[in-house]
Amino acid sequence: MKYLLDTHTAIWAFDDKSKLSETARAIIGDVTVSLCVSVISALEVAIKISLDKLGFEGGSTEFLNRIRHNGIELLQIGESHLKYLETMPFIHRDPFDRLLVATAKTENMTIITADENIRKYDVLSIW
Repeated sequence: MKYLLDTHTAIWAFDDKSKLSETARAIIGDVTVSLCVSVISALEVAIKISLDKLGFEGGSTEFLNRIRHNGIELLQIGESHLKYLETMPFIHRDPFDRLLVATAKTENMTIITADENIRKYDVLSIW
């Protein structure tokens, strides 16, 4: 099974696993599953750091290094993701989260997220 880590989920997995739910910790620690992070999460990290809304030691470069170091697949934004994004209802206005939902939906993945707004969409999610 393939899982897409929400941005906060990836950050917590790297820096503070105690913030993850038991289910999230179990899935992230399972070597038999495929974990993915969207490049949109790296963009979100970079933007939030530049706005002083996030402190992540080493910035987006370190975020990407940790993705690679942990064997997590980095997904690029594709045309199918953008096409799905155009048809999504505006349940949640956060553009990063909306693109993560579109990615998970078109790639048939489950999002690991604590964000209740993401879970309002017609997309598989776990926390």
